[in-house]
Order: sequence, then structure tokens, then C-alpha cells
Amino acid sequence: MAPDLVPQEIIEQKIFFIRGHKVMLSNHLAELYNVEVRSLIQAVKRNKERFPADFMFQLTWEELKSLRSQIVILNSNAFGPRQEQDSLSRRGKHLKFPPYAFTEQGVAMLSSVLRSSRAIQVNIAIMRAFVKLRQMLSAHKELTQKLTELEHKIEKHDGEIGAIFQAIRQLMAPAPARARRKIGF
Repeated sequence: MAPDLVPQEIIEQKIFFIRGHKVMLSNHLAELYNVEVRSLIQAVKRNKERFPADFMFQLTWEELKSLRSQIVILNSNAFGPRQEQDSLSRRGKHLKFPPYAFTEQGVAMLSSVLRSSRAIQVNIAIMRAFVKLRQMLSAHKELTQKLTELEHKIEKHDGEIGAIFQAIRQLMAPAPARARRKIGF
């Protein structure tokens, strides 16, 4: 693969977490494959049997609105203020249909539908980005688990230290005065 075909960072910025899946949007994929969105969707619709619901789904307008607000926040750091949002909507606010979201398996299936050499090379780069993301998430889970274990150990030690201090306080406290027995009747 040509190293500058599609920089890894660009691909990673186009992977979103929607409905519990890591996905890429149809307009971003079309941009990477250097095809029109319409052509990409037509190719997918001609091969519907290759794209079950767990490979591809269409966003709702609410999801798109939420995603746009997230992308604008990401924009200020990664791109110019409107570049990414424009690639999401092509014509600003006048989308006829919300974009499709492709899971990792759906993106892999696109290479069999789009038969250009660029599609194959871009797919390889995208698969590598998904693998890298999965590795980063795995490392993050391991770190989270270790921190949780450390918290439990500290809580256990805190409880034990608290018990020691309580025992010391009891030893330091003056002995309660014994009630004297009355002499006589």
C-alpha cells in the first residue's frame, strides 16, 4: 500500500461509536474510496444480501444531529471549522436521507462490492485502523481493570487501617469509672 494513500489518522477520525458499534459513515467511505456517495449506496443496494443489519444500518435524523454536534467539537482540534461537517452533509443542512453506517464487517464487505484497486488498498488501511482501535480499547480495559483492583486493595487497606486506629483509640481512652458499690443497706 502506498503510505500516503490515506493517512491512518484521517481514517481513525472517521470511526464513530453509534448504537454500540464502531462504524464509518457512507459519505466518509465514499470520500476515502474516491467515489460518489450515490454510487457507493447503489452498489450496496445491488448486493443487499451481503449487508445484513449487523453490517450496515441507516442513521436516524436524531443520531445525525448528535453526530454533527460531536464532529463540530472534534473539528476545532483536527480540522478547519467547517471541513468535516461539510463532508458529513455535502450540502449543509439539506440532506435528503441520513447516511448509512457500516460496521467493521460491513466495510470489509465493501471491498467485494467496489472492485477498484483503490477500494482494496483503502479497505486494507481501514481494517488496520479498526485493529489499532481495538488494541487501544483492549489496553484501556486492562488499565481500567488494574485501577479497579488497586482501588479495592486500597479500600481493604483503608478498612484495616481504620480498624487499627479504632483499636488504638479504645486503648488510649480512659477506662470507664467503675460504679462503686454502696456500703451498707
